[in-house]
Amino acid sequence: MRDMYYKRNPPARGSSSNISVKSYFEMLAMDEHASAFSRGPAEAFQWIGHPMRATLCRMKSGLILTGVGDKILCLWSAESCKFMNEYNVPNSKTLVDFDFDENKIVGLTSSQICIWRRSEPRSIFQSGGASFNHGLCMSFADPEVVIGCEDGRAFVYDMYSRSCSRIYRLHSSPVTCLMITDDQLIVGGSTFGNVAIADQTSGQKLGVLKSDHGPLAIRSLSSCTNSHMIFAGSSAGYAHCWDLRTLRPLWEKRVSPNVIYSTRHLPGDTATLAVGGIDGVLRVICQRTGDIIRSLVVDADLPAEATSRSRQQIEKKRVRRIDPDAQLDGIPRRLRPQITSLSVGMKKIVTTHGENYIRVWKFRMKSS
Repeated sequence: MRDMYYKRNPPARGSSSNISVKSYFEMLAMDEHASAFSRGPAEAFQWIGHPMRATLCRMKSGLILTGVGDKILCLWSAESCKFMNEYNVPNSKTLVDFDFDENKIVGLTSSQICIWRRSEPRSIFQSGGASFNHGLCMSFADPEVVIGCEDGRAFVYDMYSRSCSRIYRLHSSPVTCLMITDDQLIVGGSTFGNVAIADQTSGQKLGVLKSDHGPLAIRSLSSCTNSHMIFAGSSAGYAHCWDLRTLRPLWEKRVSPNVIYSTRHLPGDTATLAVGGIDGVLRVICQRTGDIIRSLVVDADLPAEATSRSRQQIEKKRVRRIDPDAQLDGIPRRLRPQITSLSVGMKKIVTTHGENYIRVWKFRMKSS
């Protein structure tokens, strides 16, 4: 493992000592993942997944969860794209956000938290409607869910006592996106373009990340714990990166002419960041510089291949690279439908497009 890692990364030789075989395995896996994203060939697998539409997706541990737009959440295999399970959204409720782990699914409506066991289709718990109003986004880490609201506050909800335990003021404008870091920090974006950082336990505001470009709204957040970096996508097409230790921007690059809805990377990957938004181009950018590594769309020149798995029809589509400065008006919208959400797994990206289909982009190592 060590020799293989050094063969692929000559500069790393001599810089590490007393590293376990497991660590070399992890570094090799991340190196392969980043290499596949940066240079490897790609294919897209697409299937009808919802009666109406799906606008959000999450991917973890080889599973994909999709929903928002109709009354169900659907669970899929990330490898085979096979349907695994579905979960019913309570009557008269519309989800605005959700996430999941190995045991449960947590969903947010504008005024309630809903929780499902992974093994059961019906919600096992719905919070009372008096705790918060106009919830816009959420993030959870057992035992708590943090909800970002239209009035700029964050409500911390205990899933086991089933009560709101704390309320924090993050912004004077709506909280547009939210995450909880491994260091128990609440990070929340706003419509004013600022990102607030607060301690999850005390609510103490530790700092505010600001952009040099404005006005813009922060639409997506992700963090890289290994390198202490916070990434964001904004309404003006910028991808942003701040150093969490200094609270200063490391880079801000306009990678798209329109809104960026989603910025994600594989946990542990310190090289690449996937970005998608209203222009429908899937971009892979460098975490260190913000430079675009590659821009991808579905290829129109090659026919889609249809494969039938049970009753689920899956189309296999080729993917082609476009120049970062390409005129997008010359690429038909059907080849680049807006990317409303994306999530990253090992050598794959799942995207939703506000339509009834789901798309998984799979990357391979480039043949040497």
